[in-house]
Amino acid sequence: MRQIGLDPTIRPADVDESYLRGESPAEHVERLARAKAEAVHADLEEPDHVLVVGGDTVVVDGERVLVKPVDTEEARSILLSLAGREHAVLSGVAVCGPGGTVSAVARTRVRMRPFTPEVVAAYVETGEPMDKAGGYGIQGKGAALVAGIEGDYYAVVGFPVAAFLDLLERLGWRSAFGTLLPAQGD
Repeated sequence: MRQIGLDPTIRPADVDESYLRGESPAEHVERLARAKAEAVHADLEEPDHVLVVGGDTVVVDGERVLVKPVDTEEARSILLSLAGREHAVLSGVAVCGPGGTVSAVARTRVRMRPFTPEVVAAYVETGEPMDKAGGYGIQGKGAALVAGIEGDYYAVVGFPVAAFLDLLERLGWRSAFGTLLPAQGD
């Protein structure tokens, strides 16, 4: 958000992030994004004058959701399973304000380079994979593992800018690089 000129106040939401029975990864990230935005919005003193943004991101390899690795061995295992293959990143975003809540899911396909266990070990040794879903950070040293993407780069980082801007417009707002303005014609 700061990159596009907005200066948000960060407030964590107390939301149970467990999967619901039968919930797909896309449904999960969209539900959590909405729940986070709505929980923070409900706690505001003046909710009629604030837009709250919530988000959640998962990395999916086939049917398997890849979480943040719990240790270096799991990081190595996750990364080696992705080497030379394609997976998906799903990033849910929601905007809650006086006009209600709108949400969307951005889907990005990520194609990884073929890489060796030695490359994985060196990357894991940097510590970067340990707090990243899927065990890599495309915005950091993990960029060296990625061959290409199809979709929104920022969704892979964790904040789908294009989807967020579309949601603002659905609520009657637009971003003018640092200022939120009523949409054209309002």
